[in-house]
Amino acid sequence: MKYPGALITFEGLDGCGKTTQLELQAERLRTQGRAIMVTREPGGTAVGRQIREIVLSPASGRLAPATELALMFAARAQHIEEVIRPALQAGSIVLCDRFTDSTVAYQGYGRGVPLDDIAALNRILCCGLQPNITLFLDIDAETAAERTNSRNRAALQEQTRFEEEGLELFRRVRHGYHELANREPARIRVVNGMAGIAEVHEAITHVVDEFLDNRLAR
Repeated sequence: MKYPGALITFEGLDGCGKTTQLELQAERLRTQGRAIMVTREPGGTAVGRQIREIVLSPASGRLAPATELALMFAARAQHIEEVIRPALQAGSIVLCDRFTDSTVAYQGYGRGVPLDDIAALNRILCCGLQPNITLFLDIDAETAAERTNSRNRAALQEQTRFEEEGLELFRRVRHGYHELANREPARIRVVNGMAGIAEVHEAITHVVDEFLDNRLAR
């Protein structure tokens, strides 16, 4: 189904700076008078925030990959119904921190859940809703670990369940993102997340403006 609005998602390993870049784009686009909705996964709804705590907290212990997958899609189905679809129908540009590509990368390539199973759940629970543009901020696993460890120390917070698992998981996840980008280069744009904030912002701005200009020209 086509909507008047657009869904633009930001993806990458923790520490890639996607949240900062999302906020910079939201501020820039609002100054142009555009209707913007900023949200995240999981956590964009009350249900999503509860699921986020379960999924990320080390206190949850070892979740089976199927359990983790089901929780992610439960949060996403509610998110789409409660937040994303209404915003798209109203003509807003929805900027979302993570979406289904994240599930493919983390639960698919990272955990080994069959990709066909993820695609089936996406069709059933999310009606196949796909981002118009996905921005993959690419950094290596070692840099991601260094940045998240520094952030956690500064904020006096513990590591998430994912961060506790070490580099191998994040190497598989990064590989998954690259596989996705290779399969869908028109939708998934790879941005060098190792560059400075201003340089990354400029690269993302180019992609976003190109997409919006092409959309208006139709």
